Amino acid sequence: MPPKYAVYKGLQKPLIFKGFKGKFIYWGIGFLLAGLVFGALTMSLINMWLGAFVLIGCIVGGLLFTASKQKKGLHVKTRSKHILILNHYGRKNFV
Repeated sequence: MPPKYAVYKGLQKPLIFKGFKGKFIYWGIGFLLAGLVFGALTMSLINMWLGAFVLIGCIVGGLLFTASKQKKGLHVKTRSKHILILNHYGRKNFV
C-alpha cells in the first residue's frame, strides 16, 4: 500500500510579500532597482544631493504607483459601459 501524503491546499493563492501580491512583487522590485540605478547615475554624474532625491523619489513613487495599481486587482479588465448586441455575423452594435 503506498504511503499517503498531505496535500498543500494553498497553491491557488497568489504569493504575498510585504502587502504586495503576485505580479506586483516584481513591479515593486523593478521600481526599487530602477531607483537605485537612476539614483546612482545621478549621484555620479550630476550631484550627490540630487541623486539622493532621485533615488528616494523613484523608490517611493514607484511603490505608491504599484500599490495603487494593486487596488484595482490582479487581473485588470476593461469594463464596457455600453450594452453590446451581437448579431449572428459577429458585428457589435453599441446601444
